[in-house]
Amino acid sequence: MNAPRTRVQRRPVHGVLLLDKPLGLSSNDALQKAKWLLRAEKAGHTGTLDPLATGVLPLCFGAATKFSQLHLDADKTYEAVARLGARTTTGDSEGEVIDARPVPQAIDIEALRLRFLGAQRQVPPMYSALKKDGKALYEYARAGEEVEREARDILVHELRIERPEPNVLRFVTQVSKGTYIRTLGEDMGEAIGCGAHLASLRRVATGPFTVDRCVTLAELEAMTEDERLAQLLPVDALLPGHDRVTLGEDDAGRFLSGLRRRGDWPEAGHVAVYSADAMLLGTAHVKAGELIPGRLLAPTEIQQILQTTS
Repeated sequence: MNAPRTRVQRRPVHGVLLLDKPLGLSSNDALQKAKWLLRAEKAGHTGTLDPLATGVLPLCFGAATKFSQLHLDADKTYEAVARLGARTTTGDSEGEVIDARPVPQAIDIEALRLRFLGAQRQVPPMYSALKKDGKALYEYARAGEEVEREARDILVHELRIERPEPNVLRFVTQVSKGTYIRTLGEDMGEAIGCGAHLASLRRVATGPFTVDRCVTLAELEAMTEDERLAQLLPVDALLPGHDRVTLGEDDAGRFLSGLRRRGDWPEAGHVAVYSADAMLLGTAHVKAGELIPGRLLAPTEIQQILQTTS
């Protein structure tokens, strides 16, 4: 007979956990594990990492989930290893080899780097979560179907490439949102003329969050509950670059109820709004002297955060 499962008593938890996602675990599985360890009521992430990939995965809890979408636009930095001479069905080492070609002895690494640096168009891979007619592309791919995908504008801000072995490229790149590193590796292989697929992928930064600030699931498991909570960054860690506006008590209450406030603030598209005691109230934008509410914290969330920090 199986022993009854222990029921976890959930609680309100608010903040951002920087997780170093392990190899082989989906982003959602990692999220659910961290959520269970923190006994959190509500959680979400800021964009997925493939099971093959490791590295920075910001997880949002409670009030932070309201701002997780803002982080999807952040630039990302990756360390990747591409194996030359073979293309696979998935663009990485988990797929089957569909094309094998000899690798040239000489490769002009600098010419390759310049070719893939800067603004370009990229066709998303079939093995991706992008939707076509309400269905994820990977579902078509698993059924053996290939559908037409429209190329998208991407920007490769930085790209460093080295060739430590004849059949291996190692590269580090900072890219805009929507860039597929598997596709970048494949495209570099095609430019060389031998094909390629990713052997490993690690995200080392997303927006202001770097891998050296992350905690692993194993480290989280070994901590006490208080130590786990201490790993959380405040909710406004998701709002870098937002202008700051502070409201007095009366204006803060009205703002939280969704009312616009008037003041001499300069025009701003992204504003983080705080109370006089430095408590985050939500986001807004300023137009023609009006502070227009965006995503707001609920009074209960503010009270829970105050109780936690006190």
